Amino acid sequence: MTQEKPASVSFWSIIFAIFFGNFMATLSTTSINVALPVFMDDFSASLNTVQWLMSGFMLATGVIAPIIGFLGDRLSYKRLYVYALGGFTAASLLCIFAWNIHSLIVFRIIQGIFSGIIMPTTMTIIYQVIPKEKQASAISLWSVSAMLAPAFGPTIGGWLTESYGWHALFLMNVPIGLMALFAAQRYIPFYRLSKGLSLEVVGFISVIVGTSSLLISFSQSHDWGWTSWKTMSLMGVGVLFIGYFVLRSRRVAAPLLNMTLLQNARYTYSLILNCAITISLYAGTFLIPIYMQKIQNANTLHTGLVMLPGTLAMALISMAVGKIYHKVGPFRLILFGCLLMGISTWALSRLDLVSATWFIVLWIAIRYIGIAMSNMPVTNSAMSAVPSELSGQASALMNWIRQGTAALSVSIFSTVLSSRTVTHLSELGAGKDGHNATLALTLSIQDVFIIGTVLVVLAIPLTFLIRKPVGAGGGAV
Repeated sequence: MTQEKPASVSFWSIIFAIFFGNFMATLSTTSINVALPVFMDDFSASLNTVQWLMSGFMLATGVIAPIIGFLGDRLSYKRLYVYALGGFTAASLLCIFAWNIHSLIVFRIIQGIFSGIIMPTTMTIIYQVIPKEKQASAISLWSVSAMLAPAFGPTIGGWLTESYGWHALFLMNVPIGLMALFAAQRYIPFYRLSKGLSLEVVGFISVIVGTSSLLISFSQSHDWGWTSWKTMSLMGVGVLFIGYFVLRSRRVAAPLLNMTLLQNARYTYSLILNCAITISLYAGTFLIPIYMQKIQNANTLHTGLVMLPGTLAMALISMAVGKIYHKVGPFRLILFGCLLMGISTWALSRLDLVSATWFIVLWIAIRYIGIAMSNMPVTNSAMSAVPSELSGQASALMNWIRQGTAALSVSIFSTVLSSRTVTHLSELGAGKDGHNATLALTLSIQDVFIIGTVLVVLAIPLTFLIRKPVGAGGGAV
């Protein structure tokens, strides 16, 4: 590895440089959630269409992940980070000028491509530039940058949407992006791990086709029908191309993703847990705004304020976890966090037409505390299990699987929500003044939270499989 004056760059300077970029990339996801009902009204679009503002964004972050290792080693992770920040800021400007819901979705997908580069790139920089004894603290602060966005994102998004319209959600990225560009260029040292790499084009095309086919099939299954030829054909194409990509990655000399990393048990179990936590996080940020605004008729600002105490607690707990991680170890933190997530998600499945605000605030807070307790330990458990020279590949593989899972989960939750609403409405019949329609949506939200509870409970046994003495990471693959 060759570096440009690494000695002159301090720990805090690097953290400062990656903080703003990671914060911006995450903020753009969470701030838009509270405005989904607004987009439905302004563009006269259905929930299945509007949810593409989330799932399309996350799909793009997952699709670009396999190529990040190649780009980072070829360009250097510093240059890749700087380019991604510039592209993200430019895409935010494009979103401002969107003329209909479909153009906005396209610009959000472009934004998601650059966001998908930012998050794993900043993580890789930590594991390749910062000394190993400080990496747990660094990844904790990295997690805080991602946690502060959910903390302030819904409130800021609600206030901006209520006061200035949805355009302001994208305009706020511009000053943050310019600040992040300046910090990255100034404080992150230049380094490159290898040269002369070639892009595995066939593998890249296959993973794009496979991931996109799966997402589209799940997203449109409500309209097409789960057993329709369109849904089944796209699912088959998706599985076929993803399977081909995995097999090809194990055979070619320079694969896009190093699938042999999955032979590391600690890395793989941590990755599965990470996906479960991600699904739980996005399920809440997807469902709560719909419940607050469609069931309780709250505005976007009120919705953001309801979510604020929990997400602030999540950010504070994340910082505390970084301080006690080496003393307690990942196992206890992850186990307790998953238990809190399971209990609170089940409690939120009891939401009804007149649930008290304090009930919602309390269980959202407990749920987010559980996410905060488990998120950083799971990430560090996975990344510390591989040698630093493979950290770029490990980060890219983790981001591809995690973001792909998140995108699919949002699409599935949206489809289940729509289909269960139709089912409940047919059972209840047409009520006076739309009462039964509101009740049907409430019952559907309960159903989706129950599914979320089951997913978290199924993930809990995996915490015992990564139980090792503190400092005993996985070996090199």
